[in-house]
Amino acid sequence: MGCLSCLLGRKVDSPINRLADLDEELSRIHNVNLYTYKELRIATDDFNPINQVGEGGFGSVYKGRLRNGKIAAIKVLSAESKQGVPEFLTEIKVISDIEHGNLVKLYGCCAEGNHRILVYNYLENNSLAQTLLGGGHSSIQFNWRTRTKICIGVARGLAFLHEEVQPHIIHRDIKASNILLDKDLTPKISDFGLAKLIPPSMTHVSTRVAGTIGYLAPEYAIRGQLTRKADIYSFGVLLVEIVSGRCNTNTRLPLEERYLLERTWELYERKELVGLVDTALNGDFDAEQACGFLKIGLLCTQDTPKLRPSMSTVVKMLTGEVDIDNNKITKPGLISDFLDLKVRSTPEIKPDINTTSYNMSTGSDNLDNSTLSSGTSSRATATFTALYERSI
Repeated sequence: MGCLSCLLGRKVDSPINRLADLDEELSRIHNVNLYTYKELRIATDDFNPINQVGEGGFGSVYKGRLRNGKIAAIKVLSAESKQGVPEFLTEIKVISDIEHGNLVKLYGCCAEGNHRILVYNYLENNSLAQTLLGGGHSSIQFNWRTRTKICIGVARGLAFLHEEVQPHIIHRDIKASNILLDKDLTPKISDFGLAKLIPPSMTHVSTRVAGTIGYLAPEYAIRGQLTRKADIYSFGVLLVEIVSGRCNTNTRLPLEERYLLERTWELYERKELVGLVDTALNGDFDAEQACGFLKIGLLCTQDTPKLRPSMSTVVKMLTGEVDIDNNKITKPGLISDFLDLKVRSTPEIKPDINTTSYNMSTGSDNLDNSTLSSGTSSRATATFTALYERSI
């Protein structure tokens, strides 16, 4: 086998080669601290479960105190994590070069042996998914003022990535679990492992589909064409979640209320958007502003990508600097519309669940773009729908 690889001029992709490649790549990044595994073991009291503050398909996050006294969030990637070496390097390269009040701050990393660890500033109040949308287990009071602060903060962070950074950055996985909150409930966008850089001269890139079902823009999920408009769609879903206080999908609700974006559109058409505002606010909110935020959510999730506003425009609408034009609101793009139609037209096709892998908990969810690129394959469509239904 080794001789064949030599004859073909291929490099054997062994663990040793991968580690060597990782070391070489990290040596080219000059503005990131490299921690030893021993340092991080000491910082977390040997990764004591008492210090564990988060867990997912990627691994575990520990609270630790670094040698300089700073409290840090230490993200230990498991060997089975979907976030492999490329995603690990992407996250380091992207976030080490930029700084913004609404982005997490990377302190450094550890790539010693087979250990892959990211070290971030510690954010006391966890993620929106675990607090606002986590089923009432949080002691945080998400009053209307706090929610507006979070919505505007996330929008500003995304506008910075999309328009101020060169080359532009598309996050690809904007969702509630990737919005962290500091002690003052200032939102910080996290998890840049799936980020893509888009030079100003490019309109889009074709890539494998990655992200989280429920937040994926239809044109990206189906055709694999990635633009900043995909992030804007995800933000629109998140915006509606923050105002309503509920996840984008909830199968425990009656059928007509399960899918948040569809429900938002129905209430908009009936001029009853205020009915979607979180009842936990007990009516203590600015109804006009709340409905305005929901309309902005609809603008961001429109079926036609070019109709979605830029993130800088979204910021101005959220802050009242630009008026919301109701005449520009069209029906949101819903993946379920496309997929349900396809599946109904081919009822004899049984989905092959093994065709693709879509792990919802990792933040590195992915579908092979070759499976979905045409948008006309009944088999691919049926598989995608089955995974969608299974994930919710």
